[in-house]
Amino acid sequence: MNKYEIMLMIEPDVAEERHQEIIERVKSTVTQAGGSWDGVDPWGKRKLAYEIDHHAEAWYFVLTFDAPAEALAEVTRVLAITDGVMRHMAVNRPRGGGRRQPDSAPEPVEAGA
Repeated sequence: MNKYEIMLMIEPDVAEERHQEIIERVKSTVTQAGGSWDGVDPWGKRKLAYEIDHHAEAWYFVLTFDAPAEALAEVTRVLAITDGVMRHMAVNRPRGGGRRQPDSAPEPVEAGA
């Protein structure tokens, strides 16, 4: 079982009900393949750095889940053919689950010597 994160960009003129349908489709694909769903982090509507298909904005979502590699392949296939999805990118999440904490606090440096 691998930990994955997908950055999902949905076209700005797609209805919010459709956003939920797309996310639910990903969730059901993951759970049917034996994976576990961690959640969705909606980032909202953001301006793009450059236009994609004549759109200057997009709805951003970060989807996190644990699944076998076959489930990720199916999710990316489904997202690639889903209407309303502008872009998506799947990456492995780090094993620590976030930022790495330093082993110890840095020593203060004395000034002027």
